[in-house]
Amino acid sequence: MAAVRDLGPTIAGRAGEIDGSRRVPPDLLAQLEAAGLLRMFVPRSHGGAELELRAGQEIFEALARLDGSTAWTVMIGAESPQVLALLPRARFDAIYAAGPDVVLAGGSSVQGEAHMVEGGYRVTGKWAFASGCEHCDWMIGNCVVVQDGQPRAGAAPGTPELRGMIWPAAAGRVVDSWHVLGMRGTGSHDIAVEAQFVPASDSLDLFAGAPSVAGPNFVAPVLHILAHMAAVAVGVAQGALDEVVTLARGGKKRVFARASLAESPVFHIHLGRAEMDVAAARALVRATSEEFWAACVADPAAVPAIVPRLSAMLAWVVETCTRVVDACYRAGGAGAARDASPLQRRFRDMHTLSQHAVAAEGFLGQVGALRLEQPAGFWS
Repeated sequence: MAAVRDLGPTIAGRAGEIDGSRRVPPDLLAQLEAAGLLRMFVPRSHGGAELELRAGQEIFEALARLDGSTAWTVMIGAESPQVLALLPRARFDAIYAAGPDVVLAGGSSVQGEAHMVEGGYRVTGKWAFASGCEHCDWMIGNCVVVQDGQPRAGAAPGTPELRGMIWPAAAGRVVDSWHVLGMRGTGSHDIAVEAQFVPASDSLDLFAGAPSVAGPNFVAPVLHILAHMAAVAVGVAQGALDEVVTLARGGKKRVFARASLAESPVFHIHLGRAEMDVAAARALVRATSEEFWAACVADPAAVPAIVPRLSAMLAWVVETCTRVVDACYRAGGAGAARDASPLQRRFRDMHTLSQHAVAAEGFLGQVGALRLEQPAGFWS
């Protein structure tokens, strides 16, 4: 957090540059790495900080309050060990042998094929939304496993076997595709690879794999990502509140309005509601995350029962934070529509984050179904 505070003026001052260049500049990335932000979840045995979940969330929220794209980029990089822990332990150790600042980027959607060959797989595919792919060390793509020209049967009847494949970034290709509404600075381009050999030891099961590294950070790695995203959403919303308060204190008065924002009782109500919404979102993130973390520490078998609430928490927090950002954007008037406006950037970032598949409102339905003692299927 001290490092984030020190870098705060630099990150905030370069937010427009980050947005325009569609990536976090290499020199700023080097500063973030030197501050230890990319190794925060790496085990201490491998040179990392091995931070607890809540500490990481506080850092992600603080970064997102400064700039959403920077927070997202750091989040993706920091989560790398939690995914790589699904590899055999010998491979995890080998990857981190040269140092703790290892960045993995890629896609969890099944957009590739892994053809079984002697010793491993021959992988071809193209994956979207590979945040951080321009500076990563390793790439990952989720694939259908193909044997003798046919998808190999998975554990569930009627489903194919799926495995995530990793390969050195230099062996893959970045496809410039990140032309989007918001979160522009995350560099979430497509990645592609053609007939790349991947040893069996460099494959993993993203959603049902057992981690090879001990510790609560590595219990259900994918679920930690949901908790991290919620913290980023809260940070973006808090940043929008900061921006609109600065406008109001600076004497902002909308055309045709009888009073300035600072003097307007209507704005006071809107601002107060937004403040309470952000506080409520932050409190729910904390409460749900603490429950999840406690299970990871003391009772991993209890984690599956928490999954519906964790997923619904993210969906509700993103929905609430989007409402906050929208209110701030409206209060900013016509000036907020300009590209140079920090409020416009917050608006674009929040609405792009809200489109993420794991933040879909259908996850709220799981909690509703459980409350009614009905099957908790997605989109039920």
